[in-house]
Amino acid sequence: MTLTELKYIVAVARAKHFGHAAEACFVAQPTLSVAIKKLEDELGVTLFERGGSEVSVTPLGAQIVAQAERVLEQTAAIKELAKQNKDPLAGPLRLGVIYTIGPYLLPPLVKRLIDTVPQMPLVLQENYTHKLLELLRQGELDAAIVALPLPDHGMSMQTLYDEPFVVAMPRSHPWAKRKEIPADDLKLETMLLLGAGHCFRDQVLEVCPEMARYSSPGNGMQRTFEGSSLETIRHMVASGIGLTVLPRASVADMHDPNGLLTYVPFSDPAPSRRVVIVWRKSFTRRAAIDAVAMAVGDCKLPGIEMVALEAAA
Repeated sequence: MTLTELKYIVAVARAKHFGHAAEACFVAQPTLSVAIKKLEDELGVTLFERGGSEVSVTPLGAQIVAQAERVLEQTAAIKELAKQNKDPLAGPLRLGVIYTIGPYLLPPLVKRLIDTVPQMPLVLQENYTHKLLELLRQGELDAAIVALPLPDHGMSMQTLYDEPFVVAMPRSHPWAKRKEIPADDLKLETMLLLGAGHCFRDQVLEVCPEMARYSSPGNGMQRTFEGSSLETIRHMVASGIGLTVLPRASVADMHDPNGLLTYVPFSDPAPSRRVVIVWRKSFTRRAAIDAVAMAVGDCKLPGIEMVALEAAA
């Protein structure tokens, strides 16, 4: 049994296709197939059911693949320990960020890290929270910046900042002159929401539960419309279709006199979200996590409140 063979079976389990797995491993498909057959013969078990266009993992194969992932992760940890002895900040950091944070945090964060730790380039990926956590478990990412609450994840976690929400509306809207808006008032308005899968959508529905029944299948555009990104929704609000709720860091200037939108804060208790960075407990480059956390604080995102850096299990 070799680490290469373990790498191959993990790749096939993820791709569910021998050809795609071979491409991901940068080898010819016959080379990968022969290696996996050799491992199956050595173990005396069948790892994959071969048939049709998609390969499926046998129940026992799934257990062996899970163990192989742990072995490969520990192997990578050994290499990281050796590298850390020279410079804990040396080498790329694979960082995931959720869609509703990435466009506003990443530009200043990347610039800040280039200035402070140029030997640690970021390899970035934007995605949904559940997908980022999955990639973390698989060792495809080193860390991820997400918003609470999270499902049970078994990761190490450090709080970064708290971010309030604001209401966005056309400048001609009757509420545009208000100083603040009670959350309950939103149920009287047509609201524009992010589509399913975005954690920010769920947080907005917590602010105004009334919207949940209007955004369920079968109700069409009676009271809500779902968009694919905050920027798409922002443009739709500007066109007069409705109102939306935005995270404060997405609003560079709450009082832009030349903008098409007006932004009004919520009345107390104002809804908000807590943003954190998470990483596998086995990840050895803690100095890299600390460097990212410090850089996030230096970005000075509008309207956020930094939280004292404190690690939690």
